[in-house]
Amino acid sequence: MSEKLKNKVAVVTGGSNGIGLATAKLFAQQGAKVAISGRNLQNLNSAVAEIGHDAIGVQGDVASLTDLEKLYQTVADKFGKIDVLIVNAAIYVLGPLASFTEEQFDKVSDINFKGTFFSVQKALPYLNNGASVVLTSSVVAEKGVPNHAAYSASKAAVRSLARSFSAELLDRKIRVNVLTPGPVDTNIFESVTSSKAEADAAKAGMGEFTPVKRVGTPAEIAEANLYLASDDSAFMVGGEILLDGGIRSL
Repeated sequence: MSEKLKNKVAVVTGGSNGIGLATAKLFAQQGAKVAISGRNLQNLNSAVAEIGHDAIGVQGDVASLTDLEKLYQTVADKFGKIDVLIVNAAIYVLGPLASFTEEQFDKVSDINFKGTFFSVQKALPYLNNGASVVLTSSVVAEKGVPNHAAYSASKAAVRSLARSFSAELLDRKIRVNVLTPGPVDTNIFESVTSSKAEADAAKAGMGEFTPVKRVGTPAEIAEANLYLASDDSAFMVGGEILLDGGIRSL
């Protein structure tokens, strides 16, 4: 196997499950020194064991600037400066407009929007010039979907941030791009349902809604993160990769 990230230092927020974990595992296999963050210590420790390759986990919440500073300082102390930052941590909270609460709105905004903004800002002193930063958006950022207003808006904000960040960081040759998945087979379905049967039904329904008639896999999304993280995408700045099974276009 070619090691596209050999001796690179990579940080993946929200790296203890789903897309983040699949990405961290792939990066480690590709030669990177990997650090992941997550809020749940048990899940974080399990993920680190699964990743192997001397990966480290740092417990923290991307909505906390103190936690972000601790994350990057820990990585710097262990591995040195950062070459790849995957801003993947997010929360999926759904609800109708008429009854969506301020608490729900703040939770979505604090993690998905504020968390993304400051995940990059607080990383700046620790990023090598020429680093690659990848922000995770969602296909619903450009669609009108019932019960998704706050979540969709937060993911649209992420797409906007990548453009602005890229423009500001050109002098350091730091590339900021966006990965935009459609529905992916992660625990997100369990998070918005009350039983495994309901989660399986939701997943099957979303698969039928998708033109390719299935949901994506975390491994498929991880491969796109690898492309964006590596020198293969050196000419891509402020751009977007859409992996949605055809939902946006068909």
